Amino acid sequence: MSGPVKDLDLVTFGEPLMELAEVDRDGERLYLPGHGGDTANVAVAAARQGARVAVMGALGDDAFGRSFRTLWDREGIDHASVRTRPGSRTGIYFIGYEAEGHVFTYARAGSAASVVTPADIEADAIARARVLHVSGISQAISHSACDACFAAIDAARAAGTLVSYDTNLRLALWPLDRARAIMHAAIRDAAVARPGLDDARQLTGLTAPDAIADFYLGLGPRIVALTLGRDGVLVATPEERRVVPAWPVAAIDASGAGDTFGGAFLAEWLRTGDPFGAAEYANAAAALQTLGHGAVAPMPRREAVDAFLAERRRQVA
Repeated sequence: MSGPVKDLDLVTFGEPLMELAEVDRDGERLYLPGHGGDTANVAVAAARQGARVAVMGALGDDAFGRSFRTLWDREGIDHASVRTRPGSRTGIYFIGYEAEGHVFTYARAGSAASVVTPADIEADAIARARVLHVSGISQAISHSACDACFAAIDAARAAGTLVSYDTNLRLALWPLDRARAIMHAAIRDAAVARPGLDDARQLTGLTAPDAIADFYLGLGPRIVALTLGRDGVLVATPEERRVVPAWPVAAIDASGAGDTFGGAFLAEWLRTGDPFGAAEYANAAAALQTLGHGAVAPMPRREAVDAFLAERRRQVA
């Protein structure tokens, strides 16, 4: 008996957040609207690399929720599995910029995304995708959202859909012990684990990147992509591992770089099957994303990433 038709590359489940990013216009502080939320960002980044993408979750019955649907229509992202909750609102976050970098302020409590339950999971949509992507934030925003995330993972396993998991540790949302237990339980069912180095050091108590990669491979994933900031990413499989260097650029704002990496990595890995080449490609996409303000607006499309890589390779040839 054949399995479900996989007519999607990626479906993401998580929390869309409207973005208001601080800018200085002639000495006046303004906030420009944009779109964010880690798994929603991954969806856009993957779609801009040519992947077939869907999103799942909930939006408020408000202008911000409608703005997300307009964005997804423009990007060719299937949002039929995103529910609009009457009388509810879409979460918001603000980006401020200080000498030490960007600062985030959130207004998400009680948002439509934070009150999702396992009943909001559409197993048929997950079955259509090659990969389901979720994150620690998807689980941290509420107990019911955490349960919904595990329900999505269970649906993926039942349908032969691979799971991608990004730790995205936010200790303002939950205590470390709870985060550690829940994240590592989820990662045991993941094919791709994408921890950041700072997250992983807190979650595992380990320091060395190779030891961290060994730990996460030991939980079960076939690929660990441990992001190392300016040092690039350590990609590890049971057979091989390499540090794939970052591409240096004159960065303006790195607030969406990690999500851009995640979406571009999944899109390229699904296209080629090569996690090391996918990391090189995703590093280039993330570098280009940092050249603008906000999370989604500066995310590059495949043509720009290919041109960037061709030029950088020409320079070192």
